Amino acid sequence: MEAKSKSTAIILAFFLGGLGIHKFYLGNNFAGILYLVFCWTFIPSLLSIFDFIGLVLMSDQAFNAQYNNAILSTQTNSITTLTELKKLYDQGIITADEYEEKRRKFLDKL
Repeated sequence: MEAKSKSTAIILAFFLGGLGIHKFYLGNNFAGILYLVFCWTFIPSLLSIFDFIGLVLMSDQAFNAQYNNAILSTQTNSITTLTELKKLYDQGIITADEYEEKRRKFLDKL
């Protein structure tokens, strides 16, 4: 899963918002389908203006929390795992070779 870009979402909302392309990009497929089905009414175009303004005014932290949460959770879990592995090494429970081997295997999985 790749992180979603706020600037890409803003550009899509501005230029293709009436078709709901920004909704598909942000992972809200149901709303994207509704925008696409009703695009002939121009209601999605009006709604996309509000989406555009909302995205422009949204902070980067709020955007990431809302649309990149799974990626942030994965990064947090990775940091926690590496920290726990380092604690085991610092406490002498595992050797330097074991620490390096486990760390390398973990990083290769990412």
